[in-house]
Amino acid sequence: MKMLLTVEFPPEPFNSLVRSGKVGEIIERILEASKPETAYFTEHDGKRGGIFVVDVQSPSDVPAFAEPFYLNFQANCTFRILMNPEDLQKAGLEDLGKKWG
Repeated sequence: MKMLLTVEFPPEPFNSLVRSGKVGEIIERILEASKPETAYFTEHDGKRGGIFVVDVQSPSDVPAFAEPFYLNFQANCTFRILMNPEDLQKAGLEDLGKKWG
């Protein structure tokens, strides 16, 4: 299942890793291991952040995506399930509306 992984990097240890020249290598290793469908780096509430679309086959896969960010950057990670238009069509919203509306 596709999930949106949002990562918020605190200033430390990120700043120290930038200064030491190691941040790029670490991020590259994480991306090689997690193989996100897409990856963007951006600002998140005034802090460095990243947005990744990842394919999670099982709930037990979640630590493999999050732990590299936790352990290397002390980052905060959130996961959200994603649906494409075809998934939304399969959801049966009309039937749910009739049943619960």
